[in-house]
Amino acid sequence: MELVFNFLQFILIQTKITSMNKRKCIGILGGGQLARMSAYQAYKLGFDIAILEKTKNSPAGQLTHNEFVGWVDDHKLIRLFAKDCDIVTLENEFVDYHHLEYLEKLGKKVFPSSKTISLIQDKFIQKKTLFKKGIPVPKFFEVTNKHTYKACAEAVGEKFVLKSRKLGYDGYGNALINNEADYIAAIDKLQTRHPKLLAEEFVSFDKELAVMVARTKKEIVCYPVVETIQKNHICHTVIAPADVDESIKEKVKEIAVQCVKAVNGIGIFGIELFLTTSGEILVNEMAPRPHNSGHYTIEACVTSQFENHIRAVMNLPLGSTELVKPAAVMVNLLGKTNGLAEPKNYNKALSNPDLHVHLYGKEETRKGRKMGHITLLGDSADELVKTAKKIEESIIY
Repeated sequence: MELVFNFLQFILIQTKITSMNKRKCIGILGGGQLARMSAYQAYKLGFDIAILEKTKNSPAGQLTHNEFVGWVDDHKLIRLFAKDCDIVTLENEFVDYHHLEYLEKLGKKVFPSSKTISLIQDKFIQKKTLFKKGIPVPKFFEVTNKHTYKACAEAVGEKFVLKSRKLGYDGYGNALINNEADYIAAIDKLQTRHPKLLAEEFVSFDKELAVMVARTKKEIVCYPVVETIQKNHICHTVIAPADVDESIKEKVKEIAVQCVKAVNGIGIFGIELFLTTSGEILVNEMAPRPHNSGHYTIEACVTSQFENHIRAVMNLPLGSTELVKPAAVMVNLLGKTNGLAEPKNYNKALSNPDLHVHLYGKEETRKGRKMGHITLLGDSADELVKTAKKIEESIIY
């Protein structure tokens, strides 16, 4: 009898020790490059990672033994995923918020919450939410089947942008409208992506700006305001800090903080804005996750956007967002070919001792696909841009 008691006592002690030693696990919905770079920082801070992605061996799935293959509409899989996770976050805003509600009903804390995502993932609802809070946005108009080009033009101007309300990114889901013929063609094309659309006024801008904002329940921090330069509607170059007046930078940060508070956001948020030719600042879009415009922060800031993302969702104190050098430039490595991903002229690029290279581990490349990025730090943004562009052009992906 005593032997049995001692054995049971041993089992209880071992169970308690195992429980004490188990690292907290952060579940990430999505396994792309944003999840991959977040996972690196989670491991650095002593956390484990679980990844849910539709395909095996995703960029982030390669880094963990907790890889779940499937998607959020599979409730059996979601329950298994949730069982492994202490906290759940996401790498994009395209996860239907109802699935996040299901995770919350299972007792899991999700950051950003289902409520926050419900206010962001539909671009019409996002614009309406910001507008109601007095945040400056372009004129916008909900488009339904009964609306004509004339109705949209009267609401937002004869030249405007037609957008998918959901699932639009990197220029996908957008169409520039100059006349009725453009409108009819765009309606047919965009509604194959998502049935609901909105129209936004065409903004004549001097610069496109962006800023990352990290927020917990106790604090909020802003990263430097940067300029973003697009290539075929895809973010190609990020210059930090943006070459604009300090008064504009402060106004941009103030607006960005208002945006995050408007959706009661917890985590990291990317806010994209226009500096118009007339000097106005208008919010283009916001994303409830790490953002392409914040990749430069990995080397250029004391604390990267990815580390502060992990800190925020785990309710830890946020790190400094200060630049470690006067300037930084990030350039995306976009696919130049279609086929298996195999970078060429890689050695030549790495001969620059100051270059920071990030490849995302994608198995296939296609024209325009984000395959990685490079970052340079220094004293002069103009010189860094020239050098970075030459290096990017030399790498064939």
